[in-house]
Amino acid sequence: MRLIFAGTPEFAAHALEALHAAGHDIALVLTQPDRPAGRGMKLKPGPVKALASRLGLPVHQPESLRSEAARRPIADARGEVMVVAAYGLILPQAVLDLPRLGCVNIHASLLPRWRGAAPIQRAILAGDRETGITLMQMEAGLDTGPILAMARLPIGPEETAGSLHDRLAVLGAREIVALLPRLAAGEVTPQPQDDRLAVYAEKIGKAEARIDWLQPAAQIDRQVRAFDPHPGAWTRLAGEVLKLWRVRPDSGQGRPGEVLQATRAGIAVACGEGALRILELQQAGGRRVDAGAFLAGHGLAPGSVLGEQADRG
Repeated sequence: MRLIFAGTPEFAAHALEALHAAGHDIALVLTQPDRPAGRGMKLKPGPVKALASRLGLPVHQPESLRSEAARRPIADARGEVMVVAAYGLILPQAVLDLPRLGCVNIHASLLPRWRGAAPIQRAILAGDRETGITLMQMEAGLDTGPILAMARLPIGPEETAGSLHDRLAVLGAREIVALLPRLAAGEVTPQPQDDRLAVYAEKIGKAEARIDWLQPAAQIDRQVRAFDPHPGAWTRLAGEVLKLWRVRPDSGQGRPGEVLQATRAGIAVACGEGALRILELQQAGGRRVDAGAFLAGHGLAPGSVLGEQADRG
């Protein structure tokens, strides 16, 4: 099929690579403009642009698609379908109407649950046991269009947003490649979403990454996993930021934030309910280390208190 592809991050690059490998004619790749990155803040292409350049595919990087001039390359590409995956720009109706078979979005949740910007993190935070990929016919609403295909994936007890992202990216790539021949043959019947079941996955705010030790250990465990690799769940030790990367719910009681045990096997901290054993952490300006390596350089003894509780004395 003759396709237009719209996407920006690594999640989308998996789909673009699979579509190219499957032999589709990718007439145009839409991706966001290059952004400053790194210590020198030099302009850097996103993963989709980098891949498109390696594959020799034409790239269009408008700041928005509101103007006719920005939309003209899309019309000129004459794609039968536009495949969209984490593009990051709103597609106006004038763009949605251009491809003969419409625009198909690869969304990382089981719609209508977790419509919106952060479905992977929200699913982990909520303690969902499964998620998946939904291929959806796009319309003007936010992830409200009819469902074309769906594939489920279990969420493991130690799943992080990073590991789940990678598994969903592979699944999404596989599912879009499988869908397109059926869509071209007219074998797909779109199924409307039940709006009564809709749950919105709002964008993750940095303030959400701060650990509140008054919360149950199970909830903090989900928080740590949901914010790995970004932005990283954090607390404070002696006023300094301390990021937690790998933890495990544990037993124990004490003042929320109080260190109950500090050994090479982990740092056990009391929570509002139960305790949390810290296995891997990172101090400001440092690198990720296991609990044993951290304790070798820090005098963290039982009775110490982490977080805002320590600041309040």
